[in-house]
Amino acid sequence: MDLRQIRSKFPITEHFNFMNHAAVAPMSGPAAEAMCGYARELSEAAYLRGTFYRAAERVRTDAARLINANADEVTFVQNTCQGINLVARGIQWLSGDNIVTTTMEFPANVYPWLNLEQRGVQVRRVPEDDGRVPFDRIAAAIDNRTRLVTISAVQWSNGFRIDLTRLGEMCRERGVLLFVDAIQALGVHPLDVEAMNIDFLSSGGHKWLTSPEGTGLFYCKRELIGHLKPTELGYMCMKHGYAEVAGLSESDFHEDARRFDSGVYNLAGICALGASIRLLLEVGINEVQVRIKQLTDTLVEGLRAKGWTVHSPRTATEWSGIVSFSSDKHEMDAIRKHLRSEFKIIVANRLGRLRASPHFYNAPAEMEQLIDALPTHG
Repeated sequence: MDLRQIRSKFPITEHFNFMNHAAVAPMSGPAAEAMCGYARELSEAAYLRGTFYRAAERVRTDAARLINANADEVTFVQNTCQGINLVARGIQWLSGDNIVTTTMEFPANVYPWLNLEQRGVQVRRVPEDDGRVPFDRIAAAIDNRTRLVTISAVQWSNGFRIDLTRLGEMCRERGVLLFVDAIQALGVHPLDVEAMNIDFLSSGGHKWLTSPEGTGLFYCKRELIGHLKPTELGYMCMKHGYAEVAGLSESDFHEDARRFDSGVYNLAGICALGASIRLLLEVGINEVQVRIKQLTDTLVEGLRAKGWTVHSPRTATEWSGIVSFSSDKHEMDAIRKHLRSEFKIIVANRLGRLRASPHFYNAPAEMEQLIDALPTHG
């Protein structure tokens, strides 16, 4: 990978050492150009050239490639939570059913499921153990009334990554559905919905996909599309579109993931999302993963050498692009502000710990700059 060429596609590198992709990432240059292209054409010709709905279909195809799905299993959402709600509201739950999740989940992957408790659905939150969710605890929480396991591929707070292949295999063997919140993994790690036996997946585009807020993708396994009831209805989910108002039966809905659409798409955002996805596909997601592993290894080694405590699991199957670290000798938010004001280094403060999340375009020298700028523990 030509690092100089890649960095030229991320203009933020001219102004900041940005390591906060687990929050809201900068848009890639290609994404910004695609969004501007949409605005320019809309101002010059309105809808008359008919460019952008065709472009959206290309983005759908590329998004499907990113997760090894079929294009008809993928549609667009505004954020991860919208996709979560499509499943939480769309499954025909029975009183006494239960859902298995973890105590580490971001609130967006908690509240939609807790809302089901009023319908008699139990939410079982498997506790963490030293920043990890032991696989055996998840397995023990599943019984014959478990309908679904919902989990983040990578945990937002400390970067713990679950073994989705193992989890998906277990869910398939037990006849349990698997939902994956992929926002902290998609764009860093290869995700294969077929090999991992993932039934549903949702991800916003504004983190590791370096796209604008208000964009994202939702995946539903083809065999389950007809079993998930659409919850927000509009003309775009119907086969007839706006040509005529038919009835409201199962046969009226699209037979693919478009049945979960309602009104018009965020075409500006989708064009931008597509440009960033194409960039990732061109570089290769495996290459991206290798690059991020090298950067975060350098960072972790330097942090430990200065006496800081690293809270992120770093084994071969558990590491991610998130590095959480702290020192009981210093005030974390004061350091975060100092890093930004004095060095233009951008990290986050989450749960009383600093959190760095570099992407593949960051340079090794930027890891060293952060290490050097931090005070020594003690």
